[in-house]
Amino acid sequence: MHEVNLRAVDLNLLVVLEALLEERSVTRAAERLHMSQPAVSRALQRLRDTFDDLLIARSGTHYTLTPRAEHLQVELTWVLKNIRQMVQAPKFDPLRTRQVVRMAGPDVEVCQLVPELLAHLQHAAPTLQVELDSRPSDYFSALVNGDIHFVISGLAPSQQDDQLHRIFLESTEVGLMMGAAHPLASQSIDLEAYLTARHGYISLTGRGPAFADAALKAMGKKRNTVLRLTSFASVADYCERSDLVFMLPKSIVEHVGKQRDVVFRPVPEELRAPELNFYLYWHQRNHRDPMHRWLREVVQSLVV
Repeated sequence: MHEVNLRAVDLNLLVVLEALLEERSVTRAAERLHMSQPAVSRALQRLRDTFDDLLIARSGTHYTLTPRAEHLQVELTWVLKNIRQMVQAPKFDPLRTRQVVRMAGPDVEVCQLVPELLAHLQHAAPTLQVELDSRPSDYFSALVNGDIHFVISGLAPSQQDDQLHRIFLESTEVGLMMGAAHPLASQSIDLEAYLTARHGYISLTGRGPAFADAALKAMGKKRNTVLRLTSFASVADYCERSDLVFMLPKSIVEHVGKQRDVVFRPVPEELRAPELNFYLYWHQRNHRDPMHRWLREVVQSLVV
């Protein structure tokens, strides 16, 4: 038995064959398919050539199926049903889904933005499983590699950003966090005073300098950094118990510094930058996925 070359077969003819076998009439099949009768007649002839069988034959005043056609009809119903299911966009029912969505981002950013989302999901999608990863990491690489579905970040991806989509979450100014007893806590801080202070900074990946160091290097200056952390969670502890100064988004300071003996001060004019924007990022591979699309719509409704 030789192998059939599907490239030589017009698979569109299967839809015509389905109509012909069910209607047992060229005229009725043409009406059903919104085709002309001659076009269906030509298709029938091509089908007869393809299957090397008459398929439907006149018997008195009506048509009957050949034994081959009766066998094909059973197979065709199953084949076309599966093709239609394969082509049709999958449906997503948030009330029934047990899918898993994996999100990642710095601990404080996740804590600020995700609880409200989870509060909504407990009613809208009670069995949707959410996995949160706030361990210091290169979140964007994990997103590109498919290890996670969403990233919450105020940082911009360093590479392959043409593969990523995003929606805006919130914006916040950047300033300085220090203990309330710090000598700079009650005065205006210029660049000279800033450079005399001792500094800590957050590096989520554990590598590379902070934004302030890059900006100062361009001015030919350098600050005294003595501590690098990979998490925001303990920043208030260091500020309260030492003379360290951290440059942080105000929204994060308000979160980690709540009911703590710390203050938030403006950065020197030379280091002042536009407000920091936080986004929800996802990869283009999931852009049209029904579950991901629904979840993004929920997030957008919460941040409007």
